[in-house]
Amino acid sequence: MLRLPPFRYHRPDTVDEAVALLARFGEDAMPIAGGTDLMPNMKHRLFTPAHVVSLNGIASMRGIGTVNGAGPSTDNGRAPRGEDLFLRIGALESLSDVSSHPLVRRHCAGLAEAAGLVAGPQLRNMGTIGGNVCLDTRCTYYNQTEFWRDALGYCLKKDGTVCHVTRVGKKCVAAHSADTPPNLIALDAMLTLAGPDGIREISAADFFVTDGIWNTRRKRDEILTEIRIPLSGSDSDENGLRRRSAYRKLRQRHSIDFPLLSVAVVGDFEQDGTVAGLTGVVSALGARPRVLAGWDEIALGERLGPRVIEALAARARAQCRPLDNVIVDTEWRRAMVPVQVRRALEELAGG
Repeated sequence: MLRLPPFRYHRPDTVDEAVALLARFGEDAMPIAGGTDLMPNMKHRLFTPAHVVSLNGIASMRGIGTVNGAGPSTDNGRAPRGEDLFLRIGALESLSDVSSHPLVRRHCAGLAEAAGLVAGPQLRNMGTIGGNVCLDTRCTYYNQTEFWRDALGYCLKKDGTVCHVTRVGKKCVAAHSADTPPNLIALDAMLTLAGPDGIREISAADFFVTDGIWNTRRKRDEILTEIRIPLSGSDSDENGLRRRSAYRKLRQRHSIDFPLLSVAVVGDFEQDGTVAGLTGVVSALGARPRVLAGWDEIALGERLGPRVIEALAARARAQCRPLDNVIVDTEWRRAMVPVQVRRALEELAGG
């Protein structure tokens, strides 16, 4: 039986109290929300914090609604003329609630789909979208028991000095395996972080880095408090654009597994169906999600038909070279890139 290491549990009522606790205990403290990833990692001794700071009592980190600028939530999804409208999702909202919420399904169908594909229903009921965004990277040589890792020889990400994937170099290539971030990047989402130095915002596209040991720009004493997604184009806007999104996930078992490949696509369409903007993001292949390059030069001004979709799928395959950081064959995963991109784009084209 794998047992948790000893720790002291804290349950603050506000963001300020939680930030103060993390700052006070420094590297000996970690925040916890749903705990669906942190608890198993603690049992494997990947993390052994002396203090665990629960965020579940912080009411301000909950709720899903539309906001205009810094204004209050609205019910009808409309903002006063001239003001930017955002979908605000509190970081403590469960993945189940995100996947089923009517505003998320209406404005960000791909995000709702992604949240609904994380693990199984029990874990989605506990796990939060904030926790999914901040999910630790994964690797065949890292996510093992302490006994297993000691027998093989520890890796660069935990206690060792070598990466067993590349066998050379000093950079960890553990894979980013969260479902919601590729969609947030494609949707131009902004993330709000609270820390000892105050509150700051960072775009989802800039949040992730290529270091598998700590692959986000979140400092260890910061908390992700909310997510804001601009809603321009999610309904027909003043310029007549319509936004659609889709998500595809490749995994061994469709009920519970982490992705071997994930694809998020978001497109803005003119009234006549031609593409005004198109973004594709792939993940689970490296330490951070990757925005696919060159799509606009293929798709802008075109209808999303078979010829364009095939060209986009081929461009995606050319950019993706998975590393051997999960147990499935890398060439097969690469071969699945155009397949999953094609399926996501066909869903997008179908509206």
